[in-house]
Order: sequence, then C-alpha cells, then structure tokens
Amino acid sequence: MELSNEQRIWQVVMAIPAGKVASYGQVADMAGLGRQARFVGRALGRLPRGHEVPWHRVLRTTGQLAFPAGSERFELQARLLAEEGVEVIGGRVAMAVHRWRP
Repeated sequence: MELSNEQRIWQVVMAIPAGKVASYGQVADMAGLGRQARFVGRALGRLPRGHEVPWHRVLRTTGQLAFPAGSERFELQARLLAEEGVEVIGGRVAMAVHRWRP
C-alpha cells in the first residue's frame, strides 16, 4: 500500500528528533514532494485529533514560527520547542544551530 502525500509528510516530521527543527521546504523535499512547502503546512494543519506528530518542529526557512506573534498557536509552538531545548528569540529559532541534518 502506497502512502499518501500527507502520510509521507507526517512520516518525515515524525523522524525529526527532539531538540531539532526542519523547514517546511526541507520536509517537502524529504517527503519526495519537491518544492511544495505550502502543502506541508496544509498537511500539518489537517492532523487528526490525538496525533503524535511533532508539528512544532517545522518552521519557516528563516527559522521563524509560522503563527502570528502572541497567538495561542505561536505560544504553544514556542513552549513546546523550549521544552526540547530549542531557544526561540523574537519568534525565531537559529536554524544554523538547531536544523536537523539527517
């Protein structure tokens, strides 16, 4: 049985270790979807309830969190990253330090 594009994305995101992050574009590339970074964002936004996919480890290429500063989702993502030892400063993560390089 072949995996759907969304399942391939979720599989890649599940492989990102705690304390590391990846960009939407990096996840798209690793899932075999080329330059479909926006599709990755949509797929993560459609995760089913009760999932265990660490969506919070996926950021914009610049290391910026994808949610508006101060929003509930922004605060949740920043907190989850901080709990894993990823420092978020000004809504951004230092990709040179925390990028996942499998």
